[in-house]
Amino acid sequence: MSVHTDRSSVTVLGLGPMGRALAGAFLDAGLRTTVWNRTPGRDTDLVARGAVPAASPEEAVAAAPLTVVCVVNYDASDAVLRQDAVTTALKGRTVVNLSADTPERSRDTAAWAGRHGVRYLDGAIMTPTTTIGTDAGVFLHSGPEELYREHRPVLDALGGSHTHLGEDIGRAAAYDIALLDIFWTSMAGYAHALAVARAEGVTAEELAPFAGGIAAILPPLFTQFAADADAGTYSGEVNPVTSAVSTMAHVVHASEGHGIDASVMRVIEGQARRVIALGHGADAFTRLAEVLARR
Repeated sequence: MSVHTDRSSVTVLGLGPMGRALAGAFLDAGLRTTVWNRTPGRDTDLVARGAVPAASPEEAVAAAPLTVVCVVNYDASDAVLRQDAVTTALKGRTVVNLSADTPERSRDTAAWAGRHGVRYLDGAIMTPTTTIGTDAGVFLHSGPEELYREHRPVLDALGGSHTHLGEDIGRAAAYDIALLDIFWTSMAGYAHALAVARAEGVTAEELAPFAGGIAAILPPLFTQFAADADAGTYSGEVNPVTSAVSTMAHVVHASEGHGIDASVMRVIEGQARRVIALGHGADAFTRLAEVLARR
């Protein structure tokens, strides 16, 4: 079997916490795993487990038909992949880029790969390092379906669920950006809630079970409002914006009464009032998605 079709080997570029987790999962699955990192010394534990260290990125990518890249962003991945020697070594081989960046960057890198005979898939990891190699991992992929199916047996070594989102190379990054938007705005809200609760003598531990209850409300709401959002109807039958905005004002007043910065909630309240001013007061808060997109 030629190196370009061998499914028993893989290369991992980037050995930060996630890259090391990926390489470890490949090793656990019995794959010959070649590793390389710009900063030396991060491969010590992996080499002890059987990984093959590469002296250069071009040596690394030449060692397997599939290279998985996991670095901080596409500036970092481009800096490695677009070196002349690496590009030459990658010709005819496949890159699966699991680094995080924007859909635009994904498409730009795919265009570069196409010009240089490099087979390219884009992807995103939606769960933390501790889930890699377990059933709890969540991986999103986009790009040529035939290429995805070809390398799926190796990708399956990472455990968890793998979803191919379509041929549009930027689609995995689009999901990633949207889901990160939910996560970080939620975490910002939680951090602010902790500050307000503490000011009122409520500890984080005391608040936690009730905060979990709020989080549990969200998944069914996401499902309930999805059809409305796609149809552009934004039904406010459950909770119209006019009702919601008054509770936002309570958060602002209580926060500022304790000298706590309420600028994030002020922005949200202002956006909700904009929805009302545009004549959508009877609609759901999700009408804001349409309003935000107006130029």
